[in-house]
Amino acid sequence: MAETTSFTETDHGAASREEGARQVRAVPRWRRGLRPYLLIVPALLLTGGILYPFGLGLYYTLFDFSASKPRPDMVGFDNYRTVFTQDAFWNSAWVTVLYAVGAAAFETVLGVAVALLLHRSSLIGRVLEKILILPLMIAPVIAAIIWKLMLQPSVGVINHLLKPFGLGGVRWTDTPTGALLSSIAVDVWVYTPFVAILALAGLRSLPTSPFEAAAVDGAGWWYTFRRLTLPMLWPYVLVAVIFRFMDSLKVFDIIYALTEGGPGDSTVVLQIRAYLEAIRFQRYSFGISYTIVLWAVVYLAAMVLVRHLGRIQNRAAEVSK
Repeated sequence: MAETTSFTETDHGAASREEGARQVRAVPRWRRGLRPYLLIVPALLLTGGILYPFGLGLYYTLFDFSASKPRPDMVGFDNYRTVFTQDAFWNSAWVTVLYAVGAAAFETVLGVAVALLLHRSSLIGRVLEKILILPLMIAPVIAAIIWKLMLQPSVGVINHLLKPFGLGGVRWTDTPTGALLSSIAVDVWVYTPFVAILALAGLRSLPTSPFEAAAVDGAGWWYTFRRLTLPMLWPYVLVAVIFRFMDSLKVFDIIYALTEGGPGDSTVVLQIRAYLEAIRFQRYSFGISYTIVLWAVVYLAAMVLVRHLGRIQNRAAEVSK
């Protein structure tokens, strides 16, 4: 009886496979050939949604479109020539570079340091790991407004805390250097947890065998960190640097909410310069030209960093062997 049941199940399975094969053969060939193209339709729609506004912006930069001239004339590349011959552009470019380099450097160092501390298995580390993401849950413009109130010279809590040390009454955002450093400090406060989370994920994914071998050989903490941890962790750190450096190059919300580009033009980065030209001064084509130049800068910086990332990943792979 068992053998009869076994033969019946086998015949049933073979019949099911034959039926499935007939259904596959029943699908017309043109429909099977069309399926891969249908799968890429969402990607094509997304790409079109990105490229169309970008191409339209490039097209508008070839005109002198503004609020006072609704019927613009084609001026070719005159907008770009004007951009590169303005002292305001080079000042904004210099401020943008200072901001991006300063913010990315501080966030990288602090983020890696925090990740190393949280990597130690302890109750305090597990609690702090949960608290660490709180700044990332706050919109950057809201964080900038909070810090703007905290940095007020008369009623701000920062000066109140520093008053016993003789540092009360400091006007943090009233000087060019102070305004730039304050903006960088807000950026560091908001985005250092992002770098720390990436670095912590990298630390937890590192292979354990090289560290066990180093411990057997009696290697110290500094030697292990410098020769093993840091080289293998660099790909994760560089990914965080790429994201933060690119984002810092096109910063707008933190600086505008904190200083509005002041005092003077001391914190007018390229993104704010584009906003002022296009929205406040209503020179639309000229303002869009600033954004296109900024896009080119971000693209070139990303290309250089991504190429460097490949070399870092190869070195990390050699260290982990």
